[in-house]
Amino acid sequence: MEVILKKNVDKLGYADELVKVKPGYGRNFLIPQGYAVLATASAKKAHAETMKQRAHKENKLLEAAKEVAAKLESVSITIQTKAGENGKIFGSINTVQLAEALKKVGFDIDRKSLKIKDEPIKEVGTYEAEANLHKGVRPTFKFEVVGE
Repeated sequence: MEVILKKNVDKLGYADELVKVKPGYGRNFLIPQGYAVLATASAKKAHAETMKQRAHKENKLLEAAKEVAAKLESVSITIQTKAGENGKIFGSINTVQLAEALKKVGFDIDRKSLKIKDEPIKEVGTYEAEANLHKGVRPTFKFEVVGE
């Protein structure tokens, strides 16, 4: 029996995959729980069209992410914070402050997709961070922490 998965199922497959399962498993568990639909001819045709449209949208998103990554690597970002005389910061710099600094420069990147390489940052200096923009697009950029 062939089914089209609607959700990820452990040890079976990912969403939108066409898989073969035993009839009892498909009829009694996957379909009633909403994990899959029966792969009839019309369902296969609709699934193929959906996948084609999704691939087209994915390509557009990937191209946009690559453009943002190229711009991000060439931008200089400065974060100002209160610091002592010896260069120690009061508190630390995290992804929230980094996301705000990026927003000031013109990049609207969610803080959850940012990763600072040498966390926690407790001193002024130059550091690196990575932004997860899309699957496979992870530009690394530098930012500078300066005291006020």
